[in-house]
Amino acid sequence: VNGMEIYSMKIDSKITSRFAHNVITSRAVNRGNVSKEVFFDVELPKTAFITNFSMTIDGVTYPGTIKEKETAKKQYEKAVSRGQTAGLVKVSGRKTEKFTVSVNIKAASKVTFELTYEELLKRQFGKYEMFIKVKPKQLVKDFEIEVNIFEPQGITELEAEGTFITNELQNTIKKTFSGKKGHISFKPTLDQQRTCANCSQSVLDGDFTVRYDVKRTTPDNLQIVNGYFVHFFAPTNLPKLSKNIIFVLDTSGSMYGREMEQTKEALLKILDDIKGDDFFNFVLFDSEISTWKEKLIKATPENLDEARKFVQHISAQGMTNLHGGLMRGIDILNAAHEENLVPRRSASIIIMLTDGQPNVGVSNTQEIEKAVKKAIDGRYTLYNLGFGSGVDYGFLERMALENKGLARRIYPDSDAALQLQGFYDEVSNPMLIDVELNYPENEISDLTTNSFKHFYDGSEIVVAGRFVDSNQNHLSVDVRGEGANDALSYTTQQDAEQTAQAFQEQQYIFGEYIERLWAYLTIEQLLEKRLTATGEEKENLTAQALALSLMYKFVTPLTSMVVTKPEENENEEGIADKPTEVLNMYLKNLFCKPGTCVVYAKLLLIVKLISIKPSFITKSYGQTSPLYHTYASQPTWHTSVDGDPHFIISVPQKKDAICFNINENPGMILNLINDPVTGITVNGELIGDKRANSDAKIQNSYFGKIGIANKQLDVKLTVTPETITIQNGDEKTVFTWLDSVTLQQAGLTLIINRKKNLVLSMGSGASFVVVLHQVWKKHPLHQDFLGLYTLKSDKLSEQTHGLLGQFFRPIDFTILEIHPGSDPKKPDATMIVKNNELTVTRGWQKDYRRDPKGVDIPCWFVHDNGAGLIDGVHTDYIVSSLF
Repeated sequence: VNGMEIYSMKIDSKITSRFAHNVITSRAVNRGNVSKEVFFDVELPKTAFITNFSMTIDGVTYPGTIKEKETAKKQYEKAVSRGQTAGLVKVSGRKTEKFTVSVNIKAASKVTFELTYEELLKRQFGKYEMFIKVKPKQLVKDFEIEVNIFEPQGITELEAEGTFITNELQNTIKKTFSGKKGHISFKPTLDQQRTCANCSQSVLDGDFTVRYDVKRTTPDNLQIVNGYFVHFFAPTNLPKLSKNIIFVLDTSGSMYGREMEQTKEALLKILDDIKGDDFFNFVLFDSEISTWKEKLIKATPENLDEARKFVQHISAQGMTNLHGGLMRGIDILNAAHEENLVPRRSASIIIMLTDGQPNVGVSNTQEIEKAVKKAIDGRYTLYNLGFGSGVDYGFLERMALENKGLARRIYPDSDAALQLQGFYDEVSNPMLIDVELNYPENEISDLTTNSFKHFYDGSEIVVAGRFVDSNQNHLSVDVRGEGANDALSYTTQQDAEQTAQAFQEQQYIFGEYIERLWAYLTIEQLLEKRLTATGEEKENLTAQALALSLMYKFVTPLTSMVVTKPEENENEEGIADKPTEVLNMYLKNLFCKPGTCVVYAKLLLIVKLISIKPSFITKSYGQTSPLYHTYASQPTWHTSVDGDPHFIISVPQKKDAICFNINENPGMILNLINDPVTGITVNGELIGDKRANSDAKIQNSYFGKIGIANKQLDVKLTVTPETITIQNGDEKTVFTWLDSVTLQQAGLTLIINRKKNLVLSMGSGASFVVVLHQVWKKHPLHQDFLGLYTLKSDKLSEQTHGLLGQFFRPIDFTILEIHPGSDPKKPDATMIVKNNELTVTRGWQKDYRRDPKGVDIPCWFVHDNGAGLIDGVHTDYIVSSLF
């Protein structure tokens, strides 16, 4: 495109014993006569870990190096300050992350990009699935996907399909499998890639999915290679266990409309699938708790009909007593077991669905986690489904993991009912409970999880470990579990020689694949345990996961890959991080405190200026505020920070605005503005309340210190709620907020308006106002804090960056598919901005510069800490010091 031609793209996948090693190689040439920027972007599964990346330009290779995240961040901070995008990896869809890197290529030069990632394929519904995102964005002369599978147990079925495959392209998928080997290739010609006969657009845009399964003559398979083992357990032809299932459903007001209709649609389909010997019940929670029946009910045809009528009449209103709903569900299961209402050999499951956060009854999430864990006491499995972006996903995930289940996001799209039903299908056929795979303790070290509450039909249990003696070549395993009719108990054995016989076709095997499989699984489980751990235990888990990530060169949430580019590139370094699920802060409750009343919905509405939390506003006006009449009346960008990290970005050409929220811990310092040309930086340090507020889901944070520096003038201004310190070279002058001061010196004017605000004007033309917010000194919770307003920023350079600074340059967006959101007054929509597709919510924010009561500014709210809107991720803007 535009002189850059991608002439080759190859996706090479080698799968050995479910462990996939994927290499994507893309080659491009600059056909133009001037330097051009070429982009390499690929989407990879969220479950995968990047292990390597390199680019080769005219024979010189620039590798990526994997480092501890903190080390990489420090190395990269300079690049962020130059105004370049920090994150190379972003969440891009339900199942994918996008890796993007760009580089300038001279005329007639060539570049080769190579990205490697690995993952353990999980078995669901009786098949292993690997999907490859295909989106070259142009016709590629040499395009190929090649998949080689090697399974020692033998392959029984193999299929490949693409969402973009037309009838004509169907024949280009070549598929063969025999014995232990499978092979798939997809190599469309240029003409086959075209959307029509003479079109230059590519039809290749979508998912290419490979599914297969292996032969199972025994319930399990053990493999031993070079001091490591892997144990796959997936028995077949077992009788199904009956299940006792409680659906705990959020019916609060925010579920009103499409979310509730989709939930009911899914429940009606689930009721069609419930087996006759299952037991079930519904618990509904809003402000109150209600149940369909007092006890668990057997799934007779008559009871199922009655349940369908009940589901059809569920409605949404009130607030969110999540704790009460879960505890009622657990009580019903407890009673059923105590009274022997349900078979002794049966699987008990709780599925909880919510779209928000607890705000009635017990609303402290830590207390809820403790109470639920104590009440379940390891007897039942809890699955938490978070509907939409208003949930505290971290809380749902921790609570599910502590109770042997998992959390899953349900995306608020047209297929939400199918997503709910699909999740139920995964857990609807338990075959065994209390499965344990026991290995000789004195022979094995570093064992992955080996006890499992449930084994579901069509899935697979995987355990891996390391031998104490790396030369050991024999292993004996005791397998235990409870089935529908009787206990399962047997011993399985394997030696390295048997494995070696199964692995004679060595060309299919990459590296130390069992060792890497063990490392992948261990890191994944350590990171999971880390979510629920605290204190020293969390530190130990972090240290172990970090050490393994570095040793095996995996990009995990604890490591980053620094990509170095040729010197002539403006952004010489890029950083690749593993995105993680982040906490959403859109609380559903309304609460008032002395001097303030704050409404939380999907965004924060600030009602009273004197006691708000730190908030960032970017707004453009044609006229200046009368308060600061000394400044020119040219249209200028105005930015402000005044409360709990909150932003509004004006988009004048749309006559609209975008807003987003940032949540970080006290003590963190955020880079707000950084201009490498004028040497101006503005950073803010967060403080918290005097003590943690047990009623609040998210602790308040404010700006307690603001640092404004001008390197050219050698000036640093430090502002706290107590003092204003100006340092000019070695000279330091300290004022308090009780002073009224006008200070003028070369290139700088400082005006302090006693107990109100200060105005700082710099030689470059940048002007800032810092506002003092004082609260009642004896307030039990809050303390004084600061707000920052930028009056003039038009003299700052094009390279200005930072959480606020990046928006001094105009930004454009498109809004599509406006539809009802969780709050009837605040519709949701799809926003296209910076080539990202985001779900946003319509709301408003207060601007206090013109009116002490505040003016409502309508805006589109971007969730998840501005993900997809800000360059990189919000943690890229954390800096180590105020200057």
